[in-house]
Amino acid sequence: MKWNQINWKHTGLFVAGVLFGTAGIKALASKDAKKVYTECTAAVLRAKKCVMDTVTMVQENAEDIYAEAKDINAKREAEEEAAVYEDAAQTVE
Repeated sequence: MKWNQINWKHTGLFVAGVLFGTAGIKALASKDAKKVYTECTAAVLRAKKCVMDTVTMVQENAEDIYAEAKDINAKREAEEEAAVYEDAAQTVE
């Protein structure tokens, strides 16, 4: 292969890509970048805690609602049962 047959544009782009990639890796591994990663991770953990607190509160409220609904249904069943016995007692008399 002769020097005049080499596509210097593609060779230059390849070399620039290698240099840019090497610089990018160094930038991503720098102390400043690690600090940013740490701060972002801390923010995500705070958000997770907030979401989990909200989920816990909703679950507790749902459990309270469920328990109250069961009590209401139990009272209604007891009232209906008492009404049936009263009707039966009045019919017998």
